[in-house]
Amino acid sequence: MNAETKQCQNCRKSFIIEVQDFEFYEKMAVPPPTFCHYRRFQRRAAFRNERKLYRTKSAKSGQDILSLYPKESGTTVYAEKEWWSDDWDAMSYGQDYDFSKPFFSQFFELSKKVPRYNLDVLFMVNSDYSANANNLKNCYLLFNSNFSEDCAYGNAVDNCDRCFDNSHISKCERCYESFWLTSSHRTFFSSQCSNCLNVWFSKNCSNCTDCFGCVNLRFKQHCIFNEQYPKEEYEKKLQEMRIDTWDGLVSAQKLAHEFWLTFPNKYLQGIKNTEVSGEYVTNSKNVHYGYLVREGENLKYVQYLQVPHSKDCYDLTVWGQNNELAYENSVCGAGVYNVKFSLECWPEVRNIEYSMYCKSSEDLFGCFGLRKKKYCIFNKQYTKGEFDTLKAKIIQHMNDMPYTDKAGRVYTYGEFFPIELSPVPYNHSLAAEHFPLEEGAAQKEGWFWLNPDAQEYNITIEASSLPQTSKEANENILKEIIRCANCAKAYRIIAPELAFLQQESLPLPRLCVDCRHQRRILQRNKSVLYQRNCDCAGVATANQVYKNQAKHFHKDKHCPHKFETSYASERKEIIYCEPCYQAEIA
Repeated sequence: MNAETKQCQNCRKSFIIEVQDFEFYEKMAVPPPTFCHYRRFQRRAAFRNERKLYRTKSAKSGQDILSLYPKESGTTVYAEKEWWSDDWDAMSYGQDYDFSKPFFSQFFELSKKVPRYNLDVLFMVNSDYSANANNLKNCYLLFNSNFSEDCAYGNAVDNCDRCFDNSHISKCERCYESFWLTSSHRTFFSSQCSNCLNVWFSKNCSNCTDCFGCVNLRFKQHCIFNEQYPKEEYEKKLQEMRIDTWDGLVSAQKLAHEFWLTFPNKYLQGIKNTEVSGEYVTNSKNVHYGYLVREGENLKYVQYLQVPHSKDCYDLTVWGQNNELAYENSVCGAGVYNVKFSLECWPEVRNIEYSMYCKSSEDLFGCFGLRKKKYCIFNKQYTKGEFDTLKAKIIQHMNDMPYTDKAGRVYTYGEFFPIELSPVPYNHSLAAEHFPLEEGAAQKEGWFWLNPDAQEYNITIEASSLPQTSKEANENILKEIIRCANCAKAYRIIAPELAFLQQESLPLPRLCVDCRHQRRILQRNKSVLYQRNCDCAGVATANQVYKNQAKHFHKDKHCPHKFETSYASERKEIIYCEPCYQAEIA
């Protein structure tokens, strides 16, 4: 068996299937893919609405509910408690398989009939406006988050307490406007830091306390822009910056981001890894082309596996938590074994293919919304022998009568669901964050698009008119409807947010929730990798912006290392290989 070069039937670019890939596909009893791994990710991500809520009605009770699925999707949606109740049975929607129609056409029809839950939440306390989450308490507009309390405005906020406006943080407390933090307390406007306390506007710092605008520091205290100060002078200089005011904060942020650009970045963001590639991978072993992965092992082409632990899997998007021998799944976790081409199947699921929203089940094929079932196809019960025989016939039929989408892409057995079958508008999906398209281009592909209805609000104050400090504001600010300084949409300040900002001496935000989210994730590199050379040219970078602080293995010559990184060559950041970067860590 040798490596093979294929042409992606979506983007028409060449991609390589390695020998170890073929070995995995053989173990999973699946054919090799016909889409490159980027387009496979796009396809899975197009079924994921991470943070957009729609107002609709429950198809069961008629009550007004918030939902991840707009009424225009044509899906059947129940409120969460209604879906989990025992007074309805997804088996009542069971149907015989029709060999005169492609598999995906039939499954699409079934997926519209069988109810799905509205918010994808479990064990929530006073967190009605959050989704894709579990075990949240007193949280508001928190998405893709777990086991957090008294948090608001964030995505991927796990095991955190009293954190506002953050993305991809874990085990943090009282953090604000930050990205990719781990085990940090009172860390503000910072990126890719771990075990930090009272840190502002810093990047790639670890085990630091009372630092401001710092980069690549380890075990430091009372530093400003990487310069050491006595405690009293440090505190005096921070006061002089007036970061409790809006103008002072904006000025400090600009200076910090300019300072960040003068220091090297490691080609891959992550710590405590062995044999990994990708971006934002930590505490992992043998993970390749990983993106936003924590505690993974033997994984490839996976994204957003931020809840440990997953092993021996390919092509997974979102969640994790004990995935093993899984392939081409989206939002599956909490005990998954030998599950393929499935969406929202959890917990404790085994031997499942081409199914959605199935729980605590095994040996299913083409099922939707089943709980505690076994040997079912299209929500219809079979004996084990009948199941095995019919499943084999359907797989053959999927190859003999493939589904062809509106753009001419062909789907046989071995491919995830076509994007045009997703009930999530492409512009509101996770895919749009990584593979943005204009409306016309998406519709040409045959993908669902939804423009929001214009909502009229009686704006009572412009963002520019907010007070310079949050302590100047009183409870009347909670009644104001504020016009966003960027997109002009309306937003409000909530009471826990005001209390937090005042306690931490932070000014009121002047952007709406969505614009704050977009600004934060601009710090997050995309999942695409590029071939680059190390920027270390001997004693300094080639452009002389950064002077090395230590001797490197290549001495005064240009570093010979090449690598794949998510930093494109035209970007301004300085990118070092692992040995050159580690030599410069303070």
